[in-house]
Amino acid sequence: MEQRAEVISERRFSRLMEVTGPYEARPHVAVGVSGGADSMALILLADAWCRSHGGKATALTVNHRLRSESEAEAAQVGDWLADRKIQHRVFEWAEPKPASGLQAAARTARYDLMTGWCREHGILHLLLAHNRDDQAETFLMRLGKGSGPDGLAAMSPIRETPACRLIRPLLATPRGDLEATLTAAGQDWIEDPSNQDHRFERVRVRQAMAAAGLSSRNLARSAARYGCARVALEAETSRLVAACCDFHVSGFAYFDAARLFGASEDTSLRALARVIAAIGGTPFLPGRDRLERLHGKLKEPGASAMTLGRCRLMPQEGRILVCREDRNLPPPLPVLPDKSVIWDGRFHAKFINAPERAEARYLTGLGRQGWNEVADRIPVLRSSPIPYAARRTLPALIDETGVICVPHLGFERDPGAGKKVRLALQPRNALSGSGFFVAK
Repeated sequence: MEQRAEVISERRFSRLMEVTGPYEARPHVAVGVSGGADSMALILLADAWCRSHGGKATALTVNHRLRSESEAEAAQVGDWLADRKIQHRVFEWAEPKPASGLQAAARTARYDLMTGWCREHGILHLLLAHNRDDQAETFLMRLGKGSGPDGLAAMSPIRETPACRLIRPLLATPRGDLEATLTAAGQDWIEDPSNQDHRFERVRVRQAMAAAGLSSRNLARSAARYGCARVALEAETSRLVAACCDFHVSGFAYFDAARLFGASEDTSLRALARVIAAIGGTPFLPGRDRLERLHGKLKEPGASAMTLGRCRLMPQEGRILVCREDRNLPPPLPVLPDKSVIWDGRFHAKFINAPERAEARYLTGLGRQGWNEVADRIPVLRSSPIPYAARRTLPALIDETGVICVPHLGFERDPGAGKKVRLALQPRNALSGSGFFVAK
């Protein structure tokens, strides 16, 4: 039986924040707020905590434009927060919606919009309202999919991203305590009808838990134990990657095949998955079944090139080259003055002194045609240490007349052209691992 709901005091929340610290002396945190009970409780608690430390909290709401009520709900959240003098920003997911995988796409868009705002405003911490019930549901969902220790560890209270830290201070807090906290504060919240929609797996799992009398406390405790195992496995994998992988800042890598395959199979698979995710710029690591098939084929004598996770893998005399595939690259991205973007899930691009006309210049993959143009202008680039297969996937600045610059090749059509864009390899999944954290 679950414990009776309790109001979360400022002192209790302060202890939760200490676990996920450190924070600045005068912290400015962002908080993802949908308007539901969980996120409304979090923004009130975070606002009080920040004010007590001389800082402030800013609420971020994403209107996914998936329901007709979403715009009005975002406005309602804004009115509630304005009454409490809490800053609020609303973003819209305006891109075309996919025919399949809608929830996953919406989640990725939501995080990209919020973390992008944090990057632009120098905010180091984005707080998310996932709670103990969410953790228990995630554990069961992954158990049903046959996940290993990584998946069964569920969510980490802290996750480092290139833009900011994702913080889940309420991950050990039951949902009932959040609702009790709002009721005590006289604060209403929005009930999302999708929380009762049986088309969604999480709803079905939640209702099955209630029907079976499963304890979210015990399930979350199991997830934490798997989390401890994941921490140890990630450390072992990081040591292997450091020992056998030569990673280049232009977005490709070489594995020492003997060292990679000489490690335990599980560690070898993890190292391979981590590098594929980083170079492919994907939000998730490749699935275990496909990864095992790839791993087995790469070990075969005379193995040929193969693909996985937007990457191309090519065995080469004791080494394995891993680079981005040259297909499914993003369409040309218009360059806006002093605008920062994440290109292809791999590179952080900052445009310097860009022209006012957005259509004048674009950031795009170099491609075969672009590479031929560059190599014809500067033939010595044909001997670049960057493999040919990787050159075509490099980010390039172009206009209507051709390639302006390719910073990683050192190519400039005009003197100083390379200074107009700054590029840094910052993949969604870090090569060093997720740094999974288990709160004590």
